Amino acid sequence: MKEKVLSEIREALNDHSPNLMDEQKLRMYRIINPDTSNYIIYGLKIATIEKIIKEIDNKYKSSYSFAVEIFKDLSRSNIEEHKFAGLFYISRYKKFFDINSIDLFKIEILKHCHTWSYCDSTCIRLLGPFLAKKGNEALAKKTIDDWAIADNIWIKRASMVILLKIIMLKKDFDENYVFNHVKKMLNYVEQNYIEKGIGWLLKTCSKFKPDIIFEYLMSNKEVLSRLILRYASEKLSKDKRIQVLKK
Repeated sequence: MKEKVLSEIREALNDHSPNLMDEQKLRMYRIINPDTSNYIIYGLKIATIEKIIKEIDNKYKSSYSFAVEIFKDLSRSNIEEHKFAGLFYISRYKKFFDINSIDLFKIEILKHCHTWSYCDSTCIRLLGPFLAKKGNEALAKKTIDDWAIADNIWIKRASMVILLKIIMLKKDFDENYVFNHVKKMLNYVEQNYIEKGIGWLLKTCSKFKPDIIFEYLMSNKEVLSRLILRYASEKLSKDKRIQVLKK
C-alpha cells in the first residue's frame, strides 16, 4: 500500500503544480536558496499541499508506523513539495510522537534538509509543539543543547527555531538560558542562516519581555552584527529600535 499512497501523493502534487514564468521561478529559488544545485521547487501553496495530504490520509487511515515510512520516503526527495507533503503526513499522527521521534527528525534534517523552509517548518510544526508539552521540559533542553553543538548548519539553526517555538507557545522564557544559547551560536555567526536565526530568536523573545531584550541588545551592540540587531529590534518600540540601531 505504501507505493500506492506515495504514487497518489506525487501525482497530486504534480497535477496541482502552477505554470510559473521564468522570473517567478527565479525569484522563488532566490528566496528558498537551496544548498544543492539539483533541488526542485514546484511553487505550490502550503494550503494546497496540506489539502492533498488530508484527502489522501482520510482515504487510507494509516497507522503511525506507516506515516513514518511515508515521511521518510518523501523527505528524501529533492523536491520541496514532496518534503512538505511528508511533514504534513506525519503531522497528522503527532499524538504518537515520543522520544524516538526526536532522533527520527534529526536524521532527516541532518541528511536530507537543503533549505531553511524545510528546517523551520519541521521545528515550528512538529518538534517545537511536541517539546513544549508539559513533562517534556528536560527532553526539550537536552535536544536544544545537543543540537546546538552539532556540526550541521541546519541542526544548529533548528536548535534555535525549536527554542523560539517553545517560547511562542509558553509566552515566556528564561533569559539566562536564551542568552547563553545565543552566545554559543555567535561562534558560527558567519553562516547566514545562523545569524538570521539569532535575530529571529531574540525578536521572538522581545514580544514577551521587550525591556530585557532591549537592555541585552544595547549591552551587546559591539558583539552582535548589524543584521542581528535589525532582526531582533523589529518588534521593539520605534524609539527603542532607533537606539539599538544607532551607530
